[in-house]
Amino acid sequence: MRTLLIVAALALAVAGCAPDTAAPARAAERFHEAVSAHREDAACSMLTRKTAEKLPDPGQTCAEALREVKLGPGGAVTAVSVWGEAAQVRLAGDTLFLHRFSDGWRIKAAGCRPVRDLPYDCEVED
Repeated sequence: MRTLLIVAALALAVAGCAPDTAAPARAAERFHEAVSAHREDAACSMLTRKTAEKLPDPGQTCAEALREVKLGPGGAVTAVSVWGEAAQVRLAGDTLFLHRFSDGWRIKAAGCRPVRDLPYDCEVED
């Protein structure tokens, strides 16, 4: 009985340490839903501050710049990886990188494609 309790306690401890993959996945899906619905202002509010500031050209708003960006279609979540405060969400048609802030997960980069032995090439990034 004692061994069973120890095994159960260890299982709960390990399960409690598993990263939350649902929250970054939902953030990535909401971002693509906003872009698809042409709600660029809402999509911009989901970006990290640094990404939202870097996206537009001078004299352009974030929403105007986001309308010009060629993002993949989004689609179903195919994989989520979380490393502390950072996450990668792969959708059927896009790969996004996110960062966790006190108010939730925000998009750091979107429209990302792997480049052989180099980092990802992203349409939207900080």
